Amino acid sequence: MSRRIIPVADIRTLPPKPAAGPARTPSGAVFDALARPLRDLRISVTDRCNFRCVYCMPRSVFDKNYPFLPHSALLSLEEIERLARLFVALGVTKIRLTGGEPLLRKNIEFLIERLAALRTPSGEPLDLTLTTNGSLLARKARALRDAGLTRVTVSLDALDDALFRRMNDADFAVADVLDGIAAAHAVGLAPLKVNMVVKRGTNDGEIVPLARHFRGTGVALRFIEYMDVGTSNGWNMTEVLPSAEVVARIAEHWPLVPLEAHSAAETAQRWGYADGAGEIGAISSVTRAFCGDCTRARLSTEGKLYLCLFASMGYDLRALVRNGATDAELTGAIAQVWEGRADRYSQLRGSAQAPASADERRIEMSYIGG
Repeated sequence: MSRRIIPVADIRTLPPKPAAGPARTPSGAVFDALARPLRDLRISVTDRCNFRCVYCMPRSVFDKNYPFLPHSALLSLEEIERLARLFVALGVTKIRLTGGEPLLRKNIEFLIERLAALRTPSGEPLDLTLTTNGSLLARKARALRDAGLTRVTVSLDALDDALFRRMNDADFAVADVLDGIAAAHAVGLAPLKVNMVVKRGTNDGEIVPLARHFRGTGVALRFIEYMDVGTSNGWNMTEVLPSAEVVARIAEHWPLVPLEAHSAAETAQRWGYADGAGEIGAISSVTRAFCGDCTRARLSTEGKLYLCLFASMGYDLRALVRNGATDAELTGAIAQVWEGRADRYSQLRGSAQAPASADERRIEMSYIGG
């Protein structure tokens, strides 16, 4: 009998781990069991998307009958803002809004305006950014910028229109995504990044065309190794094209020089074109694990706190919020969860130390964001 793929719905309905700790006044910094500080928060604002990319939300699982979360289950925009404020008090300096497709969330501009008003304990504004498939970006770029969004990352897996339509499985034209990128650039959402998930044998022929297209434009193109996130995408190591090969292909056309990382927690290795025409980056979660410097927490659209992109269980903050927890109690819960964190899935992938549940019930990328 063939083994059935476990859909994302099973993950969402698993009983969450309790998220409760002693009330505490935020100190401005918390560290996990491996001495990693909490610095980055990724917030999924919706589990819905208008694309059906095969590596993220394959239509065979996410069809017209798929039970997406009801609106009442989602954190309200006010609840998201409250939790984000407490995370900032504990050391978060960067917030990325994700989905699903975050621009599908009604009144997303209102949330951005509230988050843009937050300040770190030292009085600094946040690095506030958003990842989008670009489908709605052309019409929303100005409103997003006016609300206080500082920059944006756009997913684009091919320039060839026929291939792009096959990959997004929603018959969406690549020209419309390029229009969104142009609109974002025009209103000053910068530095602007474009992410390409590279799948060997599917779109690796688009590496050089994409590099050629964005050279000299001020857009930083980043190549992401096809990752084993979730259980619905049929991931296979044979479809992973190592980042080293991606960089080598580009270097055959334009000489590259390595660039220093902006910070130790930066996920992308960076290279600049020797002629000064911009830079590229490579995110190598499969072949070059960067768990040791990971400072990211993830908040799902219905308020579960996840400590790793490859996690199988979350901590229920929504229950605390809706049961009347004070800010001090919520802060204590968040701090206690982070201080107990020891996740390093990418470093352990395939080893005897890998968690037994890691290949069985991982959260889906569409549910928690990349």
